Amino acid sequence: MTSQPTLTKADDGPGSPGGTGDPGSGGGLQAGLKNRHLSMIAIGGVIGAGLFVGSSSGIATAGPGILLSYALVGTLVVLVMRMLGEMSAANPTSGSFSAHADRALGRWAGFSIGWLYWFFWVVVLAVEATAGAVILEGWVPAVPQWAWALIVMVVLTGTNLVSVGSYGEFEFWFAGIKVVAIGAFIVIGGLAVFGVLPGVDSEQAGLSNLTEHGGFLPNGPGAILTGVLLVVFSFMGSEIATLAAGESEDPQRAVTKSTNSIIWRIGVFYLGSILVVVSLLPWDSESIQDKGSYVAALDSLGIAHAGQIMNFIVLTSVLSCLNSGLYTASRMAFSLGERGDAPKAFARTTARGVPRTAILVSVVFGFVAVFFNYKFPDSVFLFLVNSSGAVALFVWLVICFSQLRMRKIIQAEAPEKLVVKMWLYPYLTWATAALIVFILGYMLTDTEHDGRKTVLLSLLVAAVVLAIAVVRQKLGSGQDREQERERERDEVAAG
Repeated sequence: MTSQPTLTKADDGPGSPGGTGDPGSGGGLQAGLKNRHLSMIAIGGVIGAGLFVGSSSGIATAGPGILLSYALVGTLVVLVMRMLGEMSAANPTSGSFSAHADRALGRWAGFSIGWLYWFFWVVVLAVEATAGAVILEGWVPAVPQWAWALIVMVVLTGTNLVSVGSYGEFEFWFAGIKVVAIGAFIVIGGLAVFGVLPGVDSEQAGLSNLTEHGGFLPNGPGAILTGVLLVVFSFMGSEIATLAAGESEDPQRAVTKSTNSIIWRIGVFYLGSILVVVSLLPWDSESIQDKGSYVAALDSLGIAHAGQIMNFIVLTSVLSCLNSGLYTASRMAFSLGERGDAPKAFARTTARGVPRTAILVSVVFGFVAVFFNYKFPDSVFLFLVNSSGAVALFVWLVICFSQLRMRKIIQAEAPEKLVVKMWLYPYLTWATAALIVFILGYMLTDTEHDGRKTVLLSLLVAAVVLAIAVVRQKLGSGQDREQERERERDEVAAG
């Protein structure tokens, strides 16, 4: 890697629409995502199944103070997305932060974070497929759980193989259902909190729940940081819009719009819905732990079949995450293939601009992970989950360091492309990186929620991938030098 990496144009960079891809590959990725697809992908990307399923443990740990945990992580995500938006608006690419790290920090960085991110999502495929299968088996017990997992994976693989527009259309409706559901929950719950919802028994609802039952921080200020550890991973997925932008009609506009709207998306969907939950019910209510925070909140409003309604919403979120996970993993594999950091076959596309090999390889590893989940849930699969758990924080940290360098590169070579700028650069970037390192360090002290195990195993996998990257780069440098010497010898012989 040279000391001054150069920017490529948005229309000829790796993974960009109209890019050449691999020779004979079908022409590279295509701009098959419409603006409405990108808008809904951006909105739905921050609403994961973890918000509905995992928030109850955070509430039990921090009480109403979990709002501060969500606000802290939300602020972190907003800052990281601002940095990523700055780089992606200047050079939209399917490799997103991996491609930016490649240019800014070196090939070793792009290789390492790209493969770690791919690993994270293929494990997520297994987690989400199993979660969806559990719900579907409850509705149709005649079909075994493993069969439901297989059906879900096959169907969504099929949609991804058809075209990027097919993925976008499915995600548009999956995300739309999530957005409508959580929006309705906030409106109805908010009316109940203020006592203006007719025909609903909500005697225990009210803003007083935020300060009663032990106060706003019943378990002390330290619980806020513990809450951060429990909620931080539910925010993973907000970066998907920057990967998808490379296949949109107007990549720069799509990235700019998704980056600028991240604040209200997190504010409304995360903070707004959690505020409604802890206002409708006392934080220490047994129903929150027994039924889950959102089901308990719906039950408190007297809404019939609250559990099944929430199961449907969670299933939609699971399918959305599965759909996006397969898309994201395949596009990262495609980008790695184009940059020579993965087999060239990964960069080949069909006539419709679909990286078929990258999709199939990703889903095969997803199937393998599903198998491990059923056969070795407490050993092999647990290792996979824990060893990929801290990848989100690694990705965010790499984005910070990449942006510190890329800002200088963009200013030197194409300052007109700085349509999105990180606030208070470089001070806020360094502060964000420091906060991420602090969270990783704090996780090493967490033995109750497996934080230490997650960080250590994730670091182990990262170290292995990094070692491979360094060895590859050294071998590549040696080959480059040998080729240069051969050219010099040829020139001397010709002279």
